[in-house]
Amino acid sequence: MFNFFSKPQKPISLPYSTDIHCHVIPGVDDGSPDVQTSADLIVHMQKWGISRIFASPHVTKSTFENTPATLAEPLRQLRAELASRGNDIEVNHHAEYRLDDFSLAQFEAGTFMSLPGNYIMIENPFVDEPWFIDQVIFDLQVKGFTPVLAHPERYSYYFKRRDRFKALHDAGAKFQVNVLSLAEAYGKEQRAMAGYLISNGLVDFLGTDLHNSRHAEIIDAYLSSKHAAADFAALEGHLLNDKI
Repeated sequence: MFNFFSKPQKPISLPYSTDIHCHVIPGVDDGSPDVQTSADLIVHMQKWGISRIFASPHVTKSTFENTPATLAEPLRQLRAELASRGNDIEVNHHAEYRLDDFSLAQFEAGTFMSLPGNYIMIENPFVDEPWFIDQVIFDLQVKGFTPVLAHPERYSYYFKRRDRFKALHDAGAKFQVNVLSLAEAYGKEQRAMAGYLISNGLVDFLGTDLHNSRHAEIIDAYLSSKHAAADFAALEGHLLNDKI
């Protein structure tokens, strides 16, 4: 992780104003636990230049079996809290679908939550690549949706199989890299893989993956580092965030 005690650079903004990957819907996953924390995190995101949010609550079997019904009231409460503070930022949600039996059932039933433009965010398990990922990418496109693979730089089983990155991208999946990965929040290897994806033109979206105040501090430090400007320059003209 970057040395927070080194002399900071002047902070810069994120290279997009629409965040599509954050966990700020209160009390629905491992992100923000309550409405006040969610609103505080969103205010912090605005300091980075974020003016529109599509939160991405987890959808995973047995742990976070979120549906439109489970998310409606927490989102209403969050919007009400922001309004009470005089904050009119646009906050919506889609979902981050772990590729498991529960999510596959949602895809089959057509009850999944997507981004504008018919983008749908999918997430691999962290232990092994799901054997059916290629079929999911194909099937979603047949239904008229574009899959967005969340944080491919975090899947260690691809580190020695980098050909899979290009194969999945060529098959039609868009890639979303985490700002926290660029900030080395998950480790040097994940940072290196994020750099590899950027240098090979495989990054279509960035997302904060913000869960908590500690994440906010890490992103603050990154935006004050010399690395951020170089990363964002390399991504110029490639990001689709603000085209949603």
